Amino acid sequence: MSTFVAASPTITHIFEWLAISLTPGLGPTKARKLAERFGGVEAVLRATLTELEGAGIQAVSAQSLATGKSGELAREAIAQAASADTTLVSLDDPSYPPRLKEIYDPPLVLYVRGNPEVLTRPGVAMVGTRHPTPYGSGMAERLACDLAAQGLVIISGMARGVDTASHRGAISAKGKTVAVLGTGVDVIYPKENSRLSEQIVALGGAIISEFPLGTSPFPQNFPIRNRIISGMSVGVLVVEAAEYSGTRITARCALEQNRDVFAVPGNVTNKNSWGPNTLIKQGAKLVATWEDVWEDLPAEVRLALTPARRGESEGHDSASLFPDEGLPPHEKRILSLLKADEATHIDELVEKLETEMSSSEIFAALFELELTGKLRQMPGKNFVKSF
Repeated sequence: MSTFVAASPTITHIFEWLAISLTPGLGPTKARKLAERFGGVEAVLRATLTELEGAGIQAVSAQSLATGKSGELAREAIAQAASADTTLVSLDDPSYPPRLKEIYDPPLVLYVRGNPEVLTRPGVAMVGTRHPTPYGSGMAERLACDLAAQGLVIISGMARGVDTASHRGAISAKGKTVAVLGTGVDVIYPKENSRLSEQIVALGGAIISEFPLGTSPFPQNFPIRNRIISGMSVGVLVVEAAEYSGTRITARCALEQNRDVFAVPGNVTNKNSWGPNTLIKQGAKLVATWEDVWEDLPAEVRLALTPARRGESEGHDSASLFPDEGLPPHEKRILSLLKADEATHIDELVEKLETEMSSSEIFAALFELELTGKLRQMPGKNFVKSF
C-alpha cells in the first residue's frame, strides 16, 4: 500500500496546495485563480496581507494566509495523513486523475487510501439509487464485474445500493475500483461497508476524498463529491434512479463535463426506472451488456486496455437484458414466469405450472437455476430473476 512519505519530491507543492485548500473562505476555483494571479502557488504563501486583500479575497482568507495559519493547518494535515496511511495527491502531482483536471472546479488536493496510481487509469463511473430493485443491484454488479474484467476501473461513491453493488462487481472480477467519499477517507460511510473498503484497497484500488481526514458524513458533502465521480471517468453509467435523486446531479455533471452517459433501461412502472429511461430518451446510450459501453469508449482507451483484458467475468455469462436460450425447457419455462424487479412466491409458480410439471420438477429446476445464477431466492420462498 502506498503511503505519504515526508521526503517525497512533491512535498513542497503538497504543502502549499494543502495550505490554500484549507484556507477558510477559499474554494477550489478561487484558490486556482489566486495562484494564477500571483504567478504560482508558492507565491501566494509569500504574499503580504495587503497584496492578498488587493486580490479581492475575503478578509478571513487573507489573514489566514498572511499570518501563517493556513500553513499550520497544512502541517497538521500532513502529519495526520502520515499516521493514517493516507497519500496526499495535489493538482500538479503525476498521480492526479488526468480527466479530473479538465473539469471546471477540480479539487486542489485528494486524500487517498490505497493505490494512487489507479487514479490515472481509464474508468467508468457507475451510479444509481440507494434502494435498488433486485434487477438493479444484479445488473450493477454483473456489469461492473464484466467491465472491470476488461481492465476498466469502476468508479462509484460506496453508498448503499447501486454503488455498493458496483464496487462488489469489480471485486468479484479481481478488478480495480475507486470509491469517492463524501467524508474523510478514515470515516467509512455507511459503516457496514468497512469490509468492502478494505477489499477495494487490498485489490489495488483506492478510497479517495477531497475532504480532510475526520470529516463526518454531512449531507451537503455528497452532491459536492459527485462531480469527482463523473469527472474522473470516461463515461457515467446510470443503473436505477428515481426522479429526484443524487444520481441526477452526477448525470448532469457528466453532461457538463462532456462525458458519455450510459443507462440501463428499466420497468416503466417502477419509480427507479425514471432516471435511466429519461436519460435514454434524451440521448444516453442504452446498455444491455458491457459491450454497449465498450463500443462507445474512445479508441485510445480501448487500445490501451486491450492487452490487459482478461475476458469476461469467469464462471458466468456476462450481464444481459436478454434470456439465456440454451436452458432446458423446464428451466426456461420457470424463468419466463419470474421478474427481475418483483419477487414471485413458490406457491404462485406451482399453481401456474401444475398442468405442465410436477412440484418436484419445479423444485429441481429452481435449484439448478439458482446454482447457475439465473435466479435468486429471497426470504420466504420468493424468487427473482437475476441478470
